[in-house]
Amino acid sequence: MDVFAQFTTRIADALRSLHPELSDELLARITVEPPRDPGHGDLSTNAAMVVGKPLKRAPRDIAAEIADAFADDADVVSVEVAGPGFINFRLAAGVWHKIVAEVAEQGTDFGRSGLGTGQKVNIEYVSANPTGPMHVGHTRGAVFGDALASLMEYCGYEVTREYYINDAGGQIDVLAQSTLLRYREALGESIEIPAGLYPGDYLVPVGKALADEFGRDLLERPEAEVLPIVKQRVLAAMLELIKADLSALGIHHDEFFSESTLHGQGGDIDTTLDWLRDEGLVYQGRLEPPKGKLPEDWEDREQTLFRATDFGDDVDRALVKSDGSYTYFAADIAYHRNKYLRGYKHMINVLGADHSGYVKRLQAAVKAVSEGSAELDVRICQLVRLMKNGEPFKMSKRSGDLVTLADVVDEVGRDATRFMLLFRRNDAAMDFDFALVKEQTRDNPVFYVQYAHARACSVFRIAQRDLPDQDFGPEALRTADLSRLSSEAELDLIRVLAAWPRTVAAAAAAHEPHRVAFYLHDLASAFHGFWAKGKEDVALRFVNSEDYILTVARLALVEAVRQVIVNGLQILGVSAPEELS
Repeated sequence: MDVFAQFTTRIADALRSLHPELSDELLARITVEPPRDPGHGDLSTNAAMVVGKPLKRAPRDIAAEIADAFADDADVVSVEVAGPGFINFRLAAGVWHKIVAEVAEQGTDFGRSGLGTGQKVNIEYVSANPTGPMHVGHTRGAVFGDALASLMEYCGYEVTREYYINDAGGQIDVLAQSTLLRYREALGESIEIPAGLYPGDYLVPVGKALADEFGRDLLERPEAEVLPIVKQRVLAAMLELIKADLSALGIHHDEFFSESTLHGQGGDIDTTLDWLRDEGLVYQGRLEPPKGKLPEDWEDREQTLFRATDFGDDVDRALVKSDGSYTYFAADIAYHRNKYLRGYKHMINVLGADHSGYVKRLQAAVKAVSEGSAELDVRICQLVRLMKNGEPFKMSKRSGDLVTLADVVDEVGRDATRFMLLFRRNDAAMDFDFALVKEQTRDNPVFYVQYAHARACSVFRIAQRDLPDQDFGPEALRTADLSRLSSEAELDLIRVLAAWPRTVAAAAAAHEPHRVAFYLHDLASAFHGFWAKGKEDVALRFVNSEDYILTVARLALVEAVRQVIVNGLQILGVSAPEELS
């Protein structure tokens, strides 16, 4: 039960009864949320101020009407009008008891919603050039995209996790040339890797595999014949390396889309540009030079341009280079049209900080190819600085001059990597402190949350130890007398639990998985706080050997906390250990 959504509906229904002329569109602007000051109550709504102007009445007068409508509601203890017309509700304890009962009944489904039912979403993330292992710069986007996909699935969306393989650019030629050097090395030649090629030793196994497969045969063939063979082998090897790196973080994609399939005669780029021409969205013209220092690839010439400004971009965009080949943006348009034709009207691209300038042009492309029926949200993941004890941290580098994703996971583990990268907004730069994520203190967010889960599990072990003949199984918890949970400390903890459905739905709607991490930290804090009170006040301890009924009720509350922590950690791709060493 989302108590906030429930009361939003009830308040809107009350207003419909009082003022039938109010439109559903207007009533949809009503919000119900926790008041900033908990002393003001449990819920606060802006309903009276939303409808005051259309009704041409003072919001406080309308607020008084709404308050009167809830005067005899069994779920409401009191209603107060505050300020210019806010309405604060204080709810009966039974409302909070129902939350605990619902968690027991729904388990892993508590907090799920139909928010995205019937909606297909394509989330493209990572999409690093397939020229080597994943490095630390890719890690944040990988974790963010994967958690966002899980979050949206939790809220009912039909999600496709997609990886766009950049296998059509000049970097692939460089990769093939670098691999040929490793092939020669495998045949016993001494090599030097010149500047501009990839020096990482991750290409050594590929060179050896080529030597095992072809012997010296490739040395005797023309390079034009050899390069396609090498490209095919090395791209396959790099993709497997990337998949293995991502797997170390628990990340698996549903689709791997090859950029090279867009190119070639009659490919998606050709058909997309033909379609754009038919729609009058391509023309021949000149671009104004960009302000400031001119880019190295700037060309002052008449060229084929896409009318990007018609769809919200700052400038029109070039589609064809001076050598007749297509620009990267031409491929981008074709790729997003391909997504649209596959049935995706909701698309999310997760990009690195160096792609922030791409947002408007990509959104313009999606508007154009879908004739305004599809939407694209571009989420930018800012840079991560590696730190240790507050100082920049230089890790050992096993692959050329890269700190790899595998290096980070080996150093601190999957759970810490994922949680810490999600414990901050994606669009804010962050420091990743290796010393902090290894600490077992409340200053380490992932430990603090996992410890709350382990502590909840320990409560049941204590109960079995102190009351070995009593039943604390699932059925006993489902039928617990929750009315015994009457202390303010217990109700405060339940209020935090009650925020989970609202939090997870808002996080999915905003495409912000960090909200889940923040919530889990708040819930862990509330649970640890209750535990601390029990150490000071015997009456608040979870296990009371003199009162079995109260113990079962409190264990039902503990189990509800444990379950919600599990639900949240599963979205983030983090484990919930029963014990911590």
